[in-house]
Amino acid sequence: MSTLRLAALLVFALVAVSSAVAEEGFTPLFNGENLDGWVQRGGEATYEVDADADGGPQIVGTSVASTPNSFLCTDRDYGDFVLEFEVLVDSSLNSGVQFRSQCFDEPQTVKLEVDGPDGESKEQTYKIPAGRVHGYQCEIDPSDRAWSGGVYDEARRGWLYDLKADNRAEARSAFKVGEWNHYRIECVGDHIETTVNGVPVAHLHDDVTPEGFIALQVHSVGSPEQVGKQIRWRNIRIQEIEE
Repeated sequence: MSTLRLAALLVFALVAVSSAVAEEGFTPLFNGENLDGWVQRGGEATYEVDADADGGPQIVGTSVASTPNSFLCTDRDYGDFVLEFEVLVDSSLNSGVQFRSQCFDEPQTVKLEVDGPDGESKEQTYKIPAGRVHGYQCEIDPSDRAWSGGVYDEARRGWLYDLKADNRAEARSAFKVGEWNHYRIECVGDHIETTVNGVPVAHLHDDVTPEGFIALQVHSVGSPEQVGKQIRWRNIRIQEIEE
């Protein structure tokens, strides 16, 4: 065997070992068989498992009429982590994945600092109804707006990181409509980063919610044509980061 070929094989082996070690750090959030470990909150969209789907087992959310946003939530909270998943969404729907999110049994009033249009921050009061899922959301947006990967504060402050700026054109083009898309969300302390199909999208610092559950959203729909449309998730996994 030539020295060059031996060196190439050694490099391949090192890469393979490195990848295997990285994979070991992740834990599946979906067992591929049922929805154990998940609980539905909010609206009444349906969630089911397609265990025999092409490309591997999937969680399938289906939109229904006359119901608010629906969320399939993990039954435990996460603080610092890397979350990865793949998603395929009907082009007529809007969706997202919640992270570090919460849901109260009783109505709550929270006061948060919000940046005004003049750059000055001010205290804003938010009333959170009982049972309302709220918190950070990574956007899944197949519309022409193309804000996939942006970060929205569900039921609180609204957009924390949108994609409307001219210098975010590359991020707007990362999501592929009608195809499977790979997402990565990284949260460490107050630092939040998202990527879509390997393209960096959002990066921000926010310390309002240091931990919370992860949830798969089926958005409410406003027209009969949107009823019965689906969003699919697969390969949902998390790597918790210890301090």
